[in-house]
Amino acid sequence: MPPHVSLSPEQKQELATIANQIVAGGKGILAADESVGTMGKRLKNIEVENSEENRRIFRQLLFSTGAEMPDCIGGVIFFHETLFQSTDDGIPFPQLVKDKGIVVGIKVDKGVVPLAGTDGETVTQGLDGLHERCAQYSKAGAQFAKWRSVLKIGDNCPSPQAIQANAEVLARYASICQQNGLVPIVEPEILPDGAHDLHRCQYVTEKVLSAVYKALNDHHVYLEGTLLKPNMVTPGHCCTTKFTHEEIGMATVTALHRTIPPAVPGICFLSGGQSEEDSSLNLNAVNLCPLPKPWRLTFSFGRALQASALAAWAGKADNISLGQEAFLHRAKINSLSSRGEYIPSGDTSEASNFNLYAQNYIY
Repeated sequence: MPPHVSLSPEQKQELATIANQIVAGGKGILAADESVGTMGKRLKNIEVENSEENRRIFRQLLFSTGAEMPDCIGGVIFFHETLFQSTDDGIPFPQLVKDKGIVVGIKVDKGVVPLAGTDGETVTQGLDGLHERCAQYSKAGAQFAKWRSVLKIGDNCPSPQAIQANAEVLARYASICQQNGLVPIVEPEILPDGAHDLHRCQYVTEKVLSAVYKALNDHHVYLEGTLLKPNMVTPGHCCTTKFTHEEIGMATVTALHRTIPPAVPGICFLSGGQSEEDSSLNLNAVNLCPLPKPWRLTFSFGRALQASALAAWAGKADNISLGQEAFLHRAKINSLSSRGEYIPSGDTSEASNFNLYAQNYIY
């Protein structure tokens, strides 16, 4: 029996066009979709109150960065609150970003909940009402969406149940997004928590991605109109064995090579608690890997694009331009890394080399 054809040729073309625009050469994604609580932790680190106004001011700092920003950033992921905020001059944030030629995205999941019958594993919630939310966000200017599922590596983790449950939810989310004209970013994050080595992470990454793409196929998701946001293949945070950037790059591309169809236009890596500099160096190594790479390999960074900017701004109006300079500096570096052209600067600043890892990270 032939599958139900749910998207018209015109809808497919629109989705593919948006996906390719986001990851056009040298461009990646600014993940500015931190929840109120997570943003509060960031602001606490610079001794700034977690108020709606302070969150708005920092997002305004990022979104209003100068003329070179669109050369590096193809898409911005918004949080619900931010999508409906405006600049000091009354310009809605989505319009500000769109006027720069950058695509507007939105986080649509509702966070993780315990998965019964497992060893502390989780599944992401938010499918209820997703169709209506997608329609609302599309009307507000969003053209792509993000949904984060979380898996962990342990003695008995990830379990087959957790892998299957999260793959199924990601596929259902992706299908609903495409029905509403939104490009879905599929994010199955494997946390860096633990002492596992590089090879264990590669093995688990391959198992998880294989299940995700089987589920996407089962749900007739149009792959040319999607993007993938995976973890890089890295050792666990507590692993005592050190691996080079080149080894991380090879392990990452090998895992992708074994699991990701070339129909997917772009793979936008999350930083996963790596420092700003390590994130850039590992992305560069991924792009220098000698294996064939039929997809754009770029970034979708939150912490690894914002840490230096937050430190430079420090909540002070007089430091807005300094924060923007720091953000643009990291964006340019990651643009180079997405082409395999980053030559390490030897930057030893505390902010760019600060370890951004947080155990059992909640976004």
